[in-house]
Amino acid sequence: MTLTAKKDEGDGGMEPELAVSSCVLGVFSESQEARALIASLPEIHAEAAAKEVATERFIVIMDRYQEQPHLLDPHLEWMMNMILDMGRNEQSPPSLLHVAFKFLYIVSKVRGYKIFIHLFPHEVADVQPVLNLLSRQDPKDPEIWETRYMLLLWLAMTCLIPFDLSRLDGYLDTPGGPAREEPTMDRILAIVKTYLTVTDKCRDAAAVLVSKFMTRPDVKKKHLADFLDWSLTAVMQANDGRMSDIVVMDGTLQSLAQLFKHGKRDDFLQHAPMVLQCLDQKHLLESSHEMLRKLGVKLIQRLGLTFLKPRLAKWRYQRGNRSLAANLSMAQSTTAPESPGSPDVEMLDQEEDYDIPEELETVIEQLLVGLKDTETIVRWSAAKGIGRVTGRLPKELADEVVESVLGCFSFRETDNAWHGGCLALAELGRRGLLLPSRLPNGW
Repeated sequence: MTLTAKKDEGDGGMEPELAVSSCVLGVFSESQEARALIASLPEIHAEAAAKEVATERFIVIMDRYQEQPHLLDPHLEWMMNMILDMGRNEQSPPSLLHVAFKFLYIVSKVRGYKIFIHLFPHEVADVQPVLNLLSRQDPKDPEIWETRYMLLLWLAMTCLIPFDLSRLDGYLDTPGGPAREEPTMDRILAIVKTYLTVTDKCRDAAAVLVSKFMTRPDVKKKHLADFLDWSLTAVMQANDGRMSDIVVMDGTLQSLAQLFKHGKRDDFLQHAPMVLQCLDQKHLLESSHEMLRKLGVKLIQRLGLTFLKPRLAKWRYQRGNRSLAANLSMAQSTTAPESPGSPDVEMLDQEEDYDIPEELETVIEQLLVGLKDTETIVRWSAAKGIGRVTGRLPKELADEVVESVLGCFSFRETDNAWHGGCLALAELGRRGLLLPSRLPNGW
């Protein structure tokens, strides 16, 4: 948007006029230049100056699409194929490999890893090469973290193959036969534990790998319980006064949050009380580090969702009109006509068979504490947790949660509590969990 001045003929003065210049992009117009830059990598990877110029230019091109990353979608496949061809080539020198994966990271950063990760090839033939390539990397080398990050995401996708990983282990241990390498499952598990404790962004990718690897039927049967014990032990033994321990707690909490998000409820329900007890004893919400408090709130809300059956509350408020005034006027006079879609009618089907575990009280208390945190990112996560958990509760218990949220608006509370309460009410309203009967209490 540019500001220009327009001459006013009446008084000879100048009046401002806004001239809007469109900055909305229509297509990925630099696709040919991007293709040329990627194709030039085998020639320039050994020349530091040329490599730096090409990398900076590629970053400038990609950054233009930060606000419209979907324009890259038609071109992601060929970009990935060109780059991965260099990574798969065993003749590629390390310098070419690292700059190629750096380009791949630049693309994934713009498009987002959640979209980008699904484009990785994940055939059975990809598992061992990716695993071997990742095993050769130095986890502590700060210059090539993009390579490790992308390889971890690629390995996470290869974990989706439907075959038992033991089939990839080659020869069995037989007398006189060739010695077998370490089992693939154990190699991946060792990589997971290594990269969950590194100090760079690879820690985030390792948490994604955990969510894909530990939820496999063959892996969870053998290693899930031991991995949870390892994670909880790491959390309990860590001291948030030391930076190295903070890194360990960050990685393990991320992995636990990913597990309880993507894992099946039946597999994790038996472990949820133990994890909640550990978090309660650790007092994560009292930590001086906002990221640990945020991860603690995120994990607690997902534990709460694990305790509750994945059902949608039928008593939710059903919007009848787009006009709030019309809705309120109807609410005052509609205690009589209960339509088939009325919340009071629909909730009768399943109110009787609700079984609410005792641990849920602890979950809701912790989320309410999170609403009063000093950092917005923690309050926001707690508000989303309140909305998600409340949506699975019976009407009476949900109403108690709403009443507790309204308690944040006491004049004895801080502005943080007021802001957290507003976020929670907004989330509850978005999900249809604020019934008209509660509106007078909110004024």
